[in-house]
Amino acid sequence: MEVGNLLQAMHPVLQSLAAGCFTWGVTALGAASVFLTREVGRKTLDAMLGFAGGVMIAASFWSLLAPAIEMAAAGPGPAWLPAAVGFLAGGAFLWVIDRVLPHLHLGFPLAEAEGPRSGWDRAILLVTAVTVHNIPEGLAMGVAFGGVAAGLSSSTLAGALALALGIGIQNFPEGLAVSVPLYGEGVPRVRAFGYGQLSGMVEPLAAMLGATAVLLVTPLLPYALAFAAGAMVFVVVEEVVPESQRNGNADLATLAAMLGFVVMMVLDVAFG
Repeated sequence: MEVGNLLQAMHPVLQSLAAGCFTWGVTALGAASVFLTREVGRKTLDAMLGFAGGVMIAASFWSLLAPAIEMAAAGPGPAWLPAAVGFLAGGAFLWVIDRVLPHLHLGFPLAEAEGPRSGWDRAILLVTAVTVHNIPEGLAMGVAFGGVAAGLSSSTLAGALALALGIGIQNFPEGLAVSVPLYGEGVPRVRAFGYGQLSGMVEPLAAMLGATAVLLVTPLLPYALAFAAGAMVFVVVEEVVPESQRNGNADLATLAAMLGFVVMMVLDVAFG
């Protein structure tokens, strides 16, 4: 049986679980770079982060906001309302989490850790930040597969798979950006790998949660799609872009972000 037929035969929650495990696996693959190298050049890392940011921005519109607006257009209210409310709610959710949970953004010194003061070491703070920011990516996949199961015309299995592929692509540098710097700071390779892949573990769980919520309350789908988009854009603007631009490689990171945007746009339009 072909992979596509196998996926079509699966329950949407299991489809979401499979997609989440794929993106987690790509995170682990990026983290496994620690077994091949002790450090990654700053230009390479900034370019990879810029690319990841471009993928996330494109996915936020093409895979999430545009379908949310299209679905709402068939309803009684303004077409823009669910997208606007959900988008702002997604950003607000990440903003609140940032305020109540100790964390440290990739590439930032320990002195710039955010949230309440804690005795957590650098590795835990890094993993916490990336883990929290992976939640909207998992939710995005879940609501995409849930939308397919709900029979909505703007949601297709190919589009959901393209979204999972795009998220997987941008997860590779995330895993690498956690594990390799930790090893460079003296953390043993195996432990550094464990920390790097740990951040992706939340995505299968969030994906199943998103799919389940949509199947239980289908009218929430436009809001859920926009919520995931808002949370992802918050991550890009608050973490990914500043990190990629703070080391003198702004032009390279910006061009990589544009390339990432185009890659995700092509994936979504061609297969969605």
